[in-house]
Amino acid sequence: MDIKHLKTLRAIRDTGSLVEAAERIYLTQSAVSHQVRELENRLNTAILNRKSRPVSFTPAGQKLLALADEILPRISNTLDEIQQMVGGTAGRLHIAIECHSCFQWLIPSINQYRESWPEVELDFSSGFNFEPLPALQQGLLDLVVTSDPIPLEGVSYEPLFQYESKLAVSIRHPLANQSQVWPEQLVDETLITYPVEKGRLDIYREFLLPAGIKPRATRTAELTVMMIQLVASGRGVCCLPNWALAEYLHKDLIHALGLGDGVWATLYAAVRTEQLSSSYVQDFISSARENCMENLEGIVIQET
Repeated sequence: MDIKHLKTLRAIRDTGSLVEAAERIYLTQSAVSHQVRELENRLNTAILNRKSRPVSFTPAGQKLLALADEILPRISNTLDEIQQMVGGTAGRLHIAIECHSCFQWLIPSINQYRESWPEVELDFSSGFNFEPLPALQQGLLDLVVTSDPIPLEGVSYEPLFQYESKLAVSIRHPLANQSQVWPEQLVDETLITYPVEKGRLDIYREFLLPAGIKPRATRTAELTVMMIQLVASGRGVCCLPNWALAEYLHKDLIHALGLGDGVWATLYAAVRTEQLSSSYVQDFISSARENCMENLEGIVIQET
C-alpha cells in the first residue's frame, strides 16, 4: 500500500465524491477510480459502496481510513520536524557527562539553553554506568562532556575549558600548610574518588601512576559534596577540579594543594562530526563556554 492510496481515501471521505476528491488532490477522476480499484484488487475486497450518495465506505474501507488518520499526520509532522532540523531550528540533543562535578555548571547551562531553543529535544544522563563515547558514535547520544577524549571515527572534540586538578585536604591536615603535594606524600593517605576506573581519574593517570605510587587506602563517593564532607572531617583526601573546590575553599572547609608542578586537563564536548555544524549544537557549546567563564573560578577558555 502506498501513501497516495491513504491520501486518496481521505479525500473521498472528506468530499463525499470521487469527482471532488480528484479536484482536491489534483488528479483526474479516472486516476482516483484507478487507485481505488488497484487497492481493492490487492486486498481482494471492496472499499467503497459506490451506489450510495455520498460515497460511503465498507468496513474494510473504514479500517483503511482509521489507518490514514493515524499515519498521515505523523508523516506530516515528521517531515516538518526534519525541515526544522535542516533549517537549524529544531533537533535532538541527548547529553551524557563523564565528569561528576560537571552537574554544578551543566544544569544551569541546560536551563538557559532551553529558553533559546524550545524546539530542541533535550535530555541528559550521567555516563558512570555505561560507555558514553561509543554510544555517541552509534547515535544513541548527541553530546558527551568528557575530559578523556579517545579517537573514534566520526566523533569530534570541541574544547570547553581547561582546569587544574587539585588535592583537597582538611584544614587540620598536616599538609594544609603547603601549596603543593608530591606523589610520595600520599602513600599513607586514604584517597576518596568517584566510583570510576582509576585510568579515568587525573590524579592516577597524570600524578600517581607515572610515579609508581599508590595510596594506603581508597574509598568512593557518588557526590562531590559527600567527598568534601569526608575530607573536611579528616577521613581522607580527594582530587577535584579547581572550580569544583572554590565554593568550599571560600567557606574554609578545606585546603587545596597543587599536584606537583600542576596537573591541567581540558574538558571537551564530544559530538558526531556530522552534527558539529548544526546551529543548535554550536549554540549549546558556545553558551556552555560563556556560562562557565562567568561562573567557574580558575578555568581557562582558549580562543577557537
